[in-house]
Amino acid sequence: MNLDDLNAFAKLDPQDMIGQIDHLPDQLAEAWQLGQQQPLPDLTGLKWIVISGMGGSAIGADLMAAYAAPHSPIPIIIHRGYDLPTFAQGPETLVVASSHSGNTEETLTSFDRALTKGCQVVAISTGGKLSEKASAAGVPSWHFLHAGQPRAAVGYSFGLLLALAFRLGLIPNPQQDLSDAIAEMQKQQEQLKADVPVARNPAKRLAGQLYDRIPVFLAADFLEPVARRWKGQMSEIAKSWSQFEYLPEADHNTLAGVINPDKLIEKELFVMFLRGSENHPRNQLRINLTRQSMMEAGINTDLYEARGSTPLQQIWTALHMGDYTAYYLAMSYQVDPTPVDALEGFKAEMKKS
Repeated sequence: MNLDDLNAFAKLDPQDMIGQIDHLPDQLAEAWQLGQQQPLPDLTGLKWIVISGMGGSAIGADLMAAYAAPHSPIPIIIHRGYDLPTFAQGPETLVVASSHSGNTEETLTSFDRALTKGCQVVAISTGGKLSEKASAAGVPSWHFLHAGQPRAAVGYSFGLLLALAFRLGLIPNPQQDLSDAIAEMQKQQEQLKADVPVARNPAKRLAGQLYDRIPVFLAADFLEPVARRWKGQMSEIAKSWSQFEYLPEADHNTLAGVINPDKLIEKELFVMFLRGSENHPRNQLRINLTRQSMMEAGINTDLYEARGSTPLQQIWTALHMGDYTAYYLAMSYQVDPTPVDALEGFKAEMKKS
């Protein structure tokens, strides 16, 4: 596949996923502004926040929690699944039910459970059953408009939660840092857009490295959820098997597993490290040494250095690089990057049961 053939892109991408990726910096700015206008009662005495979501909604929550961790005086916990943890009960708990469609069954059960356990609740969605339930229960319902796939709405799922955290007094005003992050994304885009040829486009070249290989993405600290995002995007956009790992944890187990099966590891595995200048110094060292160990074991590796001078800037430039790479990998495999038939088919089977 010629990754400079825009006509072929248009045929493979009739729903314009590349346009959604291009629009992500603007979406992030829109979400932050929208979050300032949403209803929010005076929520005091909170001991923890539980954000319930799946897929694209959950990854936005992961990103916000990673950014807020050095500032928030209370824990922010991401819940992927049904119901709620036992500790989440009473008005000291804020449950944020986040679902792009408003119909995610796991998130709906968490919402119902939060009401029965007397938690304070905020719902975030584009509508659906979650919006209806929130309206009936008289709890705040934050709405945003987005007609595409949930994974293409990560700017909303993050930006709205960022606004919520700020309005709750959990983080200092991130307005300037967010504006700088958006500017860095736009500057990086000058190299990543579809009309930039392979010779000058690092995302297209990386997609070439990932083609016909099983990628594993490793990151540390605030870039951990970005590695998870890269994995998810390779799966949903490129329909490609991939995996993610976190450091330093991977150095306590995964690093021992670089021997077998040797033919698979040497020929088909590709390990991509994500690193930023704001990573903990020891984790920066770990990335270097872990990569060296893997290369000595015969594993193909590469390193992406996140652009920007703050964790927020590096989160979003790294995430955007992954989105573009996943798109070009989809083009390499000649698959439509938007539909996820396997997921939709599975959901249909779950409903039947």
